[in-house]
Amino acid sequence: MEQLSGAEIIVRCLQEEGVEHLFGYPGGAVLYIYDEIFKQNKFKHILVRHEQAAVHAADAYSRSSQKTGVCIVTSGPGLTNAVTGIATAYMDSIPMVIISGQVPTHAIGLDAFQECDTVGITRPCVKHNFLVKDVKDLASVMKKAFHIARTGRPGPVLVDVPKDITRDKCKFDYPETVEMRSYAPTVKGHAGQIRKAAQMILAAERPMIYTGGGVILANAAAELTKLVNETGYPCTNTLMGLGSYKATDPKFLGMPGMHGTYECNMAMQHCDVLVAVGARFDDRVIGNPKHFASSPRKIIHIDIDPSSISKRVKVDLPIVGDVKDVLTDLLSAMAELQRDGQRVNASALSAWWKQIEEWRSLDCLGYKTSTEVIKPQSVVEAVWRVTGGDAFVTSDVGQHQMWAAQYYKFDKPRRWINSGGLGTMGVGLPYAMGVKFANPDSEVVCITGEASIQMNIQELSTCQQYRIPVKIVNLNNRFLGMVRQWQEIEYGSRYSESYMDSLPDFVKLAESYGHVGFRIENPADVEGALKEAFALKDRLVFLDFITDQTENVWPMVQAGKGLTEMLLGSEDL
Repeated sequence: MEQLSGAEIIVRCLQEEGVEHLFGYPGGAVLYIYDEIFKQNKFKHILVRHEQAAVHAADAYSRSSQKTGVCIVTSGPGLTNAVTGIATAYMDSIPMVIISGQVPTHAIGLDAFQECDTVGITRPCVKHNFLVKDVKDLASVMKKAFHIARTGRPGPVLVDVPKDITRDKCKFDYPETVEMRSYAPTVKGHAGQIRKAAQMILAAERPMIYTGGGVILANAAAELTKLVNETGYPCTNTLMGLGSYKATDPKFLGMPGMHGTYECNMAMQHCDVLVAVGARFDDRVIGNPKHFASSPRKIIHIDIDPSSISKRVKVDLPIVGDVKDVLTDLLSAMAELQRDGQRVNASALSAWWKQIEEWRSLDCLGYKTSTEVIKPQSVVEAVWRVTGGDAFVTSDVGQHQMWAAQYYKFDKPRRWINSGGLGTMGVGLPYAMGVKFANPDSEVVCITGEASIQMNIQELSTCQQYRIPVKIVNLNNRFLGMVRQWQEIEYGSRYSESYMDSLPDFVKLAESYGHVGFRIENPADVEGALKEAFALKDRLVFLDFITDQTENVWPMVQAGKGLTEMLLGSEDL
């Protein structure tokens, strides 16, 4: 076996794992590693302009593909700058490996230059972390990091490497497999529970299939689609699950929860059997748990993570296992029961659909169009038409995020890239970068707002350096839109610090970075501007849409309210 330095070992480990892109920013503690990156050509390093963007880009790289995102940062502020990105990935269960530099082992705990307690700081927001104190452990730790990140309930794993470890040498042997006694996630669901679930599902009179990001992470969209199509049952995808079932299919009821559709929320509340697949009943989906529990129903919950089951809502039939495997076994169990004579209750299902269509007739996503001012909803609808519904769409966080989720009809998984659990502003542009590297031949559009885009706008420089031709759709209402909406509804229209009154000229700013900029103020110009932008295949185009400042996201379930206590518009205030 050859003798390699720790830095060489890290590079070789990344190559062994098939890493193609590494997002990062250099600094003193990782210079040995960067020296070895310079000497190789098996993967490409992407130099971002801020460590937060490195983590976000690696995160989106993973979300939009079936690969594990990888990033590298230096010690101290390099790591602390990365924490927001790590926490974002952790909340949404995204598989990722973060390599962080650390001061030399002899200096740890002595307040050395650019030292911080990386393991302590990141412990609450990683699936696992390692501090490597012996170069002989480095290869096995890297193997474990990738294994832990992408198995079970996925998540970010951090490897903290002191500078002297990257200089020290040892024999290199990358393990083919890894075994960890304390880590053995359950993959196969309990056969008895699955058969009970099949019986319960077929016996349902008012069924509802409620799915989350776990379906996408498990690559189980095909199995979910088969379940919905074979039963004819209504289906909903959470914000993180959009695209796991076709949004253009009539059996899709839209998104549930705080800004979900009226028909979906009513069906979630009034069903008699709720099949929860890879979802976690979070506060933005079910509202007040007491209200949600007020309607008796049987709940089946399928999830890879046993700690998520009955965490917020007591369920009747838990099934722990990989969503794809469990759905496959569930479909087989249902087929067997149907051969034995147990069928879907067709008459009850017909009556249930009649009730759902009555709720749907309210057209809760309808909005007033205008020839005078651009409506943000219309911009998203135009993006959907111009891209044929086939683009990768990233978003930041706020009103524009909800409008994107409501009005862009996602028919494929992994096309909708947003921060769901943590709700991180500033992710949109670095997300778009990561998506484009993972899917270079696809259209990538970032739907953002004038507040969010400024949080990582320096990445326009990265986009210029690497010629990343994403399209940025800025829904510019000159407000912190969602904050303003809450202030209007719950704080007597006292708009405390939510107005943006010193914005840059985004067109000139984009042009100063070497990109193309459009400013659109007339509703009649919206679609034409988008077509012109997407025709510029090799250029980043920043489209600054000046939108109606008064528009709110409807429907809305206020904090503390129940799922069916929706505000459908300003007339309900």
